[in-house]
Amino acid sequence: MNKPASPRQAIKATGLTKRFKTGRSHIDVLKGIDFDALHGDLTMVMGPSGSGKSTLVAALSGLLRPDGGQVTAMSENLWDLSDTKIDRFRLDHCGFIFQGFNLFAALTALQQVTTVLKYKGHSPEEARDIATEALTEVGLGPRMHQRPSELSGGEKQRVAIARALAKQPQLLFADEPTSALDGENGQIVIRLLQRAAKQHNAAVICVTHDPRLEAFADRVIHIEDGHILDDVRRTPASAAGSHSALTGA
Repeated sequence: MNKPASPRQAIKATGLTKRFKTGRSHIDVLKGIDFDALHGDLTMVMGPSGSGKSTLVAALSGLLRPDGGQVTAMSENLWDLSDTKIDRFRLDHCGFIFQGFNLFAALTALQQVTTVLKYKGHSPEEARDIATEALTEVGLGPRMHQRPSELSGGEKQRVAIARALAKQPQLLFADEPTSALDGENGQIVIRLLQRAAKQHNAAVICVTHDPRLEAFADRVIHIEDGHILDDVRRTPASAAGSHSALTGA
């Protein structure tokens, strides 16, 4: 029987394994990983390309079924659920931010956010109000009627963050959210991820190989060759008050 999650624990994984077939052989990507994350924490999962960090987050978030192990998220045994219930779990509890933004070219920033909210059952009026508030929070109030082709890379990533935050997720997954951005826009993104943890009380799990972000984390987990090498809690810098860490200024 699983030990009950602590009040602040949002997600816990035990013994996660995952292998991929390549030709006649297999590659073990996750090798019995244990992991947990707390509400109100920004947790960085760091490691080189091919280390297993993105596979780990996919298994934690219901996007990729592990070969072994268990994930308990928001008191649900995630991989014991049906595919339909896993889809619903992601809709109700999870927000996602990706390196490539994943925006619809034909939709304005406002429409990008309201579309997700309508799937959650909000009326068009409610969706518009919530989306407007989320876009204003990320500093895009004046740009909410622009399409992706009219936005900079940093603005596109902020639309993606607004879309995630508008759902009020308890679990927020970010996969290389700053890799396509310069230092100034990277700082804006990390500040918004901190805000999601500290003001929205989400458990924010950020995959990155960018060492500039490490200073802003509550917890840093290094993964390599499918194993966790170290797991360190720290006192994070305030992204709002530290420009030099990301920009080198």
